[in-house]
Amino acid sequence: MTPNEHHAVDFFARETLPAPHVTPSQAERIAADCFGITASAELLGSNQDANFLLHLADGTSEAVLKVANCAFHAAEIDAQDQAADVIAGALPQLRLATVLREPNGAPRAATVQTAEGPVIARLLRYLPGGTLAGPRHLSPRTVAAMGTIAGQISTALRSFEHPGLERVLQWDLRYADRVVDQLLDHVEEPARREAVRAATADAWVQVQKVADLLPHQAVHLDLTDDNLVCSPDDHLKSPDGVIDFGDLTNSWAICELAVPLSSMLHHDGVEPHDVLPAVRAFHAVRPLSAAEAAALWPLVVLRAASLVASGRHQAAVDAGNAYVQSRLDLEWRIFEQATSVPSVVMTNLIKAAVGLTDRRTEAPSPTRLLVRGLSPGDIATLDLSAEADVMDHGAWLEADSEDRIAACLLADGAAAVVTRHGQARLTQAPALSATAPATVATGIDLWLGTPAALQAPGDGQILETSPGHLALTSGHHTLTLSFTDAVWSSQPAGAWVRAGEELFSLPAKARVRISLQQHDAPTVPVFVQPPYAPGWLALTADPSTLLGIPTSGPASQPDLLARRDAVFATAQEHYYADPPQIERGWRHHLISADGRSYLDMINNVTPLGHAHPRVERAVSRQLRRLNTNSRFHYSAVVEFSERLAALLPDALDTVFLVNSGSEAVDLGLRLAIGATGQHDVVAPREAYHGWTYASDAVSTSLQDNPNALATRPSWVHTVDSPNSYRGRHRGPAAERYAPEAAAFIDNLAASGQPAGAFLSETFYGNAGAVALPHGYLAQVYAAVRRHGGLAIADEIQVGYGRLGHWFWGFEQQKVVPDIVCVAKAMGNGHPLGAVITSQAVADRYRNQGYFFSSTGGSPVSSVAGLTVLDVFRDEDLQGNAVRAGEHLKSRLQDLAGRYSIVGAVHGSGLYLGLELVRDHNTLEPATEETAELCDRLLGLGVIVQPTGDHLNILKIKPPLCIDTAAVDFFTRALDHALTELGHGRE
Repeated sequence: MTPNEHHAVDFFARETLPAPHVTPSQAERIAADCFGITASAELLGSNQDANFLLHLADGTSEAVLKVANCAFHAAEIDAQDQAADVIAGALPQLRLATVLREPNGAPRAATVQTAEGPVIARLLRYLPGGTLAGPRHLSPRTVAAMGTIAGQISTALRSFEHPGLERVLQWDLRYADRVVDQLLDHVEEPARREAVRAATADAWVQVQKVADLLPHQAVHLDLTDDNLVCSPDDHLKSPDGVIDFGDLTNSWAICELAVPLSSMLHHDGVEPHDVLPAVRAFHAVRPLSAAEAAALWPLVVLRAASLVASGRHQAAVDAGNAYVQSRLDLEWRIFEQATSVPSVVMTNLIKAAVGLTDRRTEAPSPTRLLVRGLSPGDIATLDLSAEADVMDHGAWLEADSEDRIAACLLADGAAAVVTRHGQARLTQAPALSATAPATVATGIDLWLGTPAALQAPGDGQILETSPGHLALTSGHHTLTLSFTDAVWSSQPAGAWVRAGEELFSLPAKARVRISLQQHDAPTVPVFVQPPYAPGWLALTADPSTLLGIPTSGPASQPDLLARRDAVFATAQEHYYADPPQIERGWRHHLISADGRSYLDMINNVTPLGHAHPRVERAVSRQLRRLNTNSRFHYSAVVEFSERLAALLPDALDTVFLVNSGSEAVDLGLRLAIGATGQHDVVAPREAYHGWTYASDAVSTSLQDNPNALATRPSWVHTVDSPNSYRGRHRGPAAERYAPEAAAFIDNLAASGQPAGAFLSETFYGNAGAVALPHGYLAQVYAAVRRHGGLAIADEIQVGYGRLGHWFWGFEQQKVVPDIVCVAKAMGNGHPLGAVITSQAVADRYRNQGYFFSSTGGSPVSSVAGLTVLDVFRDEDLQGNAVRAGEHLKSRLQDLAGRYSIVGAVHGSGLYLGLELVRDHNTLEPATEETAELCDRLLGLGVIVQPTGDHLNILKIKPPLCIDTAAVDFFTRALDHALTELGHGRE
């Protein structure tokens, strides 16, 4: 039979479909003899075809030579070519591997002889850029893009018809049960073989329940990571092209989504819930029906099972196919992931993601309350959420915190204490965790204040019983009771009980875990991870009704982010596109509403750590006494001002108190201009100083204001950013910055515009913790002063001991400024800032009138500031900045030696920057990669953000209380994320 005869492939008639045995040299001859192309041929991987990339002599890639499997005939191949053309016409933004055509429109194809017989060879358009193949982590953005493409192609092919679509392929999931059954013996390990058999059987049953409702159409059927191509210019690996139409057929339309979902599961760090962005994206383009949503995850399981069985079979019949051999492990990984969560749970998640959630089955109203004689009004509810007061002061980290808190409520008079169904319990969260911990309770816990009997809430059958455990039917659910005391039920397994019949008696202080789950559901864990909670909770009911108290009801999830955007000016940006809802902090941890603790690596606003008890007590005590403005006479403002001035050189002896760093810089500029009578200001570029008119005017960070340099008022003059890493002068040449800045100031004065002030950060913060060149401030301060100006030090980010070896950044430069602006760390999160200068400069301000800040220097602010200084001293936080900072910097430098994307490690103490570049010579900033890294680190339990004009530097400035365990956790997570994202040393 020739390839031109129409006889569509039937896998079950052939079973073995080894790829044509065509060598690169043979491919080169085909290209020359059939298509007139002289090129070298590079073998590309394929299961059942032979693909070669043709390189011309000048190194350019001409096309892909595709030699079809001998089982595939002309009508099938024509269908593939026409389908690709249809999609290309419908989706011009998508790159397609269409067949190359002659001027007359005919495909560039030929029948060639191979060892397997005559086959069709043709030239396809080459799409540069590479595919998503490999273990690299897939970001939510990439996952969503894969779903969008699948939805677009499904829509484009909806009306496509062709005789060549009528094929029986092993990859068509309509035949998955037969494929697995036929090939399963090739899986040699008994345990794996049985796992595949069982998973296939279960998934097939689920699909058959809705099979008659699933629409059919033409499908590409192979939109996997291997066949989705990324633009060469896309550093984040987001697909924009599609290749390989070899599996085109007519099948269930939903298979177009199931196939790419399965291919995601072998990628590093991707687990089942991570595919949901693709489901939502597909649904937005091509809406899913309820039947398709129900079939989707069972089809993913069937695809995974087919991959395992087919991969082992293909490896046996095509032993020389390196591509097939290399995929065996990842195919098993796909299967493991696809079956790691019950299909019903994933189906519930999918339905929730696209708004097709089934109505939950509620618990039956009890004929008798579960606890005999317990009045619902005497039961206290124990809130264990991140927002609960009982979680204060790190109580959630205590091993017995739940029992301890419940005991306190019982001691206060409650007859019993009960938790909430479906609540994310902070008590279940470790302080440091690279995965989302299982925090969501699928049942409730009950503590009894006095001895009590538990009785059947309704008629039911005892399903099982053992010491400390009992399960019985309760309407459509199974009621499970577990308790700490090894008490046997008086009822044996299999017995029928009537409502009100005693099940067992428990002593005072006993703890009972109560759950209700659907009869036919898989065993529901006591606690589940928040990403999977909607899927698991749909299988349960709230047992609270059995105690006579109101149920929690379905967890309402109002779109808090949308509400924020609707009312809170969007210019006030938030971290992350999909941010966690942070509701608590403790030391160097931030805790989300779903009970996950994140390591905080960016909060220099809280140097003592979040929720420091001494600050809380001091502020609370002062609020109970007095809070007013500083025009009143009270001790706290005097004591705080004295303490603050004592930290600075003797000449800086006068303090102004304000609310923020922006106000401090604004006031500092006004002081300098007022004292000198000179209105011009000089400041380095690539710096941020605040948002008020004056502080914004001297801010030149392009990320904070992209038009910063073009919109400066005439009184602001900028000099080069003295960045010794990526500035105009690098390395030892950075010593040129200071004389150049001094010359600029001299020339400004010579032109009749002497600067009234030179304003600079003392350690370059916004540029990524880059130290100023040695002696820079000494030379520039001297220049501005010789023309009557003053030197202003912006210590807002680096002051207060963060640099470790120096309390103030200007100490590292061995200079003394005329005015110091400080904020952030002063109040440990309380709004507090200060300007410290000399008496003489402060007195000149009187010529402009008086100064007043309503809450700057208030009793509460002053007490907060005093307490922060006390804790700094008592807990040796500056010393910890040295110790923890040196350890952290050493670990970061180790990573820099292992990952080519790390260009430099900047900074001192606990003010560090990790700069990421694509090229160590050009220093091309890795902006997109840095954002992707921050997103991945969030998934690994770390909050960190980019900084710098190119947003390519991780700003690392955690609370100063951070310990070695947290530092090591961070660097391990960073190491892990860099590996997952493919940034190893080249």
